[in-house]
Amino acid sequence: MNNLDPHSFFFNLPLYSKIKIDSDNEKELDNLIDGTFQINAYSPILKENTTYEIESSVDYGKAHFKKKGGIMTSTLQCLRNGHECHVYSYYNVESNEVQKIGQYPSIADFHISKIKDYTKVLSSEKLKEFTRAIGLAANGVGIGSFIYLRRIFEELIEEAHQNAKIQTGWDEDNYSRQAMIDKIKLLENELPEFLVENKSLYGILSVGVHRLMEEDCLAYFEIVKDGIEHILDEKLEKFNKNRRKEESAKKISALTAATKSSNS
Repeated sequence: MNNLDPHSFFFNLPLYSKIKIDSDNEKELDNLIDGTFQINAYSPILKENTTYEIESSVDYGKAHFKKKGGIMTSTLQCLRNGHECHVYSYYNVESNEVQKIGQYPSIADFHISKIKDYTKVLSSEKLKEFTRAIGLAANGVGIGSFIYLRRIFEELIEEAHQNAKIQTGWDEDNYSRQAMIDKIKLLENELPEFLVENKSLYGILSVGVHRLMEEDCLAYFEIVKDGIEHILDEKLEKFNKNRRKEESAKKISALTAATKSSNS
């Protein structure tokens, strides 16, 4: 993931993450300093996507900043309601690293507001855990955020398991002996297609919890969270489709009864 891409930098990069500046990304840092540009992103105020105009400034000018380091202040203004977000970054010339040191509203504010859409397909407990995962990552806690994401993944598997075990021909003893990746294969008819196709996501989460460093988990967090959201989006789409089908069937049934009554 390119952390100096404006969308990643302002809306996904956790606080205190360090970005090494080299010949490959120096131009992108220049663009952040110099540029005034627009980005489409989620607004926690409007509860939907909006367009932000972003402008950054540095003390004593760009040349001094690139030579001596210092603070870059970025203002993100919503073009629909004028609401402003502020991001503060520090450039350390000795280590040649840029580090985001402050942001309001926080990364968690942007993402937590958005995941409330999943109340229809996640239990209240797991929704809280998703919120905790985002909050931890936003504050630089990578391993803890992976623990909560793995719990959500396991909850999705267990929900499918409960549906499968009441079906004729289900072998519970066989299922209980399987590793997670093989359990997913047995449950593929009950699980979202994206989860089945990307079953390796569980292995990534487990490696993160047991073997990776904090900074590694933080670097991978957005990719893994995005995978979880794709799974939940698929479940939400199915939920809404079934609800619309049920509502339509009820209306047709009521209309059928009404037309029969008028003809009698």
